[in-house]
Amino acid sequence: MYIKKILWAIALIGLLVFAFFAYYIYGAMFSPNTKFSETEAYIYISKEDSYLDVRKQLEPLLEDIDGFDALAKQKKYISNIKPGKYQIKKGMNNNDIINSIRSGNIAVKLSFNNQNSLEALAGRVAAQIDADSVSLLKAMKDEDFLKSANLKEETALGMYLPNSYEVFWNTSAEGFVKRMKTEYDKFWNADRMAKAKALNFSRDEVMALASIVYEESKQKSEQPRVAGVYINRLKLGMPLQADPTLKFAAYKLPKYANTVIKRVLNVHKEIDSPYNTYKYAGLPPGLIAMPDLSAIDAVLNYEKHNYLYFAADPKRPGFHRFAKSLSQHNNNARAYHQYLDKQGIKK
Repeated sequence: MYIKKILWAIALIGLLVFAFFAYYIYGAMFSPNTKFSETEAYIYISKEDSYLDVRKQLEPLLEDIDGFDALAKQKKYISNIKPGKYQIKKGMNNNDIINSIRSGNIAVKLSFNNQNSLEALAGRVAAQIDADSVSLLKAMKDEDFLKSANLKEETALGMYLPNSYEVFWNTSAEGFVKRMKTEYDKFWNADRMAKAKALNFSRDEVMALASIVYEESKQKSEQPRVAGVYINRLKLGMPLQADPTLKFAAYKLPKYANTVIKRVLNVHKEIDSPYNTYKYAGLPPGLIAMPDLSAIDAVLNYEKHNYLYFAADPKRPGFHRFAKSLSQHNNNARAYHQYLDKQGIKK
């Protein structure tokens, strides 16, 4: 009888322990465990992060970090960290949170506008994904990649089309570059390739001219006319004489570092550079900037006309006056120079 009572006591204690353990596990798994006031919060996990790094991000967001630790250990999340951007919704329990940060990697919207160099582009992209600017620039300039993409360092900037893209935050530098190559090939569909061929231009040549058109005019309605002027000059064997190429060449020189050229002068026309389209005929060897998609299509769909010249219109900032004769152009240019003089812009 005495032994029977002991066995019942042991069984009762066991049941109580089991009930307490079950209650603890249930609480750790299914009780809400967030303490932020917003509807959702996000954490960013790099591929180098350990569980402790993840825990540091979670701790300010959770009511009971110890309970989360216990379940994370039981579910083996501690040794199976997944990089990416993850969402935690208000009111989630530990089980939901672990499931979310284990398999709920969400995309981010990566966007960049008209960057003037690969270096600037790398910095812009690095601010939006996990890859740093050094690794991005290295991937952009990788010789094997450029060779496989039929690009050179001078033309590589043209592969990056200014737009918004959905990518994962943990996209690697190499992954980003490959993605942009895919987008570039998609942009260059059969129709655009046929138009480039009709111009007797390669993709790189279209991009080089588009970069000049874009630097000349940000007005989409005017870009096809500007492109038509340059194509007319190329057909006649005239030099392009594009002022933006002079600025590009000048900025490569130490003398013009950290300066802004507001007025192109004769001294700039003497710079010995393949980008000096006053000194050297034909297209420059590469892009002078990242053109908008509108400028690329402006080249491919250039306006057919007889204009050979254009000058900035002082009465319509951002637009230009077009001319068929040099004398008419000189009058237009004189009007603009007088405008610059009145503004006190000397260089």
